[in-house]
Parts: sequence; structure tokens; C-alpha cells
Amino acid sequence: MSRPKIVAGNWKMNTNLPEAIQLASAVAGRVNDADGVVKILIPPFPFLTETKKAIEHKATLHLGAQNCSTHDKGAYTGEIAAGMLKSTGCKYVLVGHSERRQYFHETHADFVKKAEQAFAHGLTPIYCIGETLEQRKNGSHYELVKNQVKEVLGAFKPEQIGKFILAYEPVWAIGTGETATSAQAQDMHAHIRMVLAELFDKTTAQQMPVLYGGSCNAQNAPELFACADVDGGLIGGASLKADDFCRIIDSF
Repeated sequence: MSRPKIVAGNWKMNTNLPEAIQLASAVAGRVNDADGVVKILIPPFPFLTETKKAIEHKATLHLGAQNCSTHDKGAYTGEIAAGMLKSTGCKYVLVGHSERRQYFHETHADFVKKAEQAFAHGLTPIYCIGETLEQRKNGSHYELVKNQVKEVLGAFKPEQIGKFILAYEPVWAIGTGETATSAQAQDMHAHIRMVLAELFDKTTAQQMPVLYGGSCNAQNAPELFACADVDGGLIGGASLKADDFCRIIDSF
């Protein structure tokens, strides 16, 4: 069974409403449903509904969210529940992004709860894993990534595990202009599949999409996407320019 090809654009805390509509409309006008690539736009929360309106005529262009609450509902001012995201048309939600780990001190226990909320409301979690430069330099990156997978996916039933998408983020290559070489990306993605086979089974390892998420751009995407175990990209800065994002999609 072949794995899906996926390109997701994480806009982070960028754009205002007119810019978000313009960007989403430009991407929708450029992408081709016949290419078989699953395309996901992940705008800031206030722009989800308008982004959905701009892309809903494209069958392979979907809406995602950057985060969700660990809670289903209640007195949690400023939080966004997975059910709220679902009601806007979201199909995907990021869980465990390195910036949530670093700046907001979120833990594996938080990510388990968030993924549980995602599944409860029919959303697909895109679970982000990856090491810092220090962890890579001291040689702990393989074990670290293994633990990141184990601590979250290990909390779920077999039928749920297969519904995850993983995104490998070498944290040292996010927003720095540095990119893991295609050999480094393939090496870690192959390691992730080995970990999945060890923790679960070979079928899970072979069928789970694993995206690359570290300064992927229109220039390096073809080489990265040609790697045997790289199934697409979680794109940051390059997703803010419609032409660059669509050129990345065309890189398969």
C-alpha cells in the first residue's frame, strides 16, 4: 500500500484577514486536484472560516489548525477546542510542534490529551517530533525521537495509531535557513520507521506518512521528496508565498 503524498503549510502567527484570504485564494487557483497530493493550509485561528471558504471548491485542498486544547469545553478562556475546529471545516490539527514545546512548555502528556481530543472530534493529528542542535551534536537525537514517538503514540489503541501523521522537525533547521541534507532527512525518517516497527508492527511503519519539516523550500523540496521515506513536507515560511508553496507541491 502506497503512502499518501502530503504538503501542509503552517502559516504560524502571520497574515491578517485580507492577506489570509488572498493567500488561500491564490493557492486554490494554482493547485491541481489531479496530482493526487493532499494539500493542507494551516492558518491562524481567526482566519479558519474564511480560509475554508476560499479553498472548499478544491477536493485535495484541506484546512488544518495549529493547535487545540486538551479540554473538550468549559471555562478555559482563550483556548480553542477540537470540536470548535471541526465546526469550521478543519480536518487536521498540529500537535507537539517544536514551538509549543519550547515556548509554551507543553509536554507529552499534553500531546496525548490533544490527540485524544482530535480523534474524539474526527480530526487527524499531525504529531511533530525532532531534535535540537545540541541534541544532534551530543548524539542523543535517535533516542530522543524514539521517546517522542513512544510517549505519545504508545498511549493509543492500534486502530488509532494508524490514523496519525508524523512530521519530523530538525529544530535546528526551523526558520534558520539551515536544512537537513536529503541524506540526513532520509536517515532520520528511516529511523522513525524502524522505531514504529519496533514499537508497533511493520505494517504501521510502512503505512504511516512521515513529513519533513525543517526549512523546506521550492529549491530543496524535489531532492527531499525523492527520499524513499519522506512523504512530503510541513512547510513554514515558504507557505506564506503562494507560488513557492505550489512549487513545493509540484516537487513530487
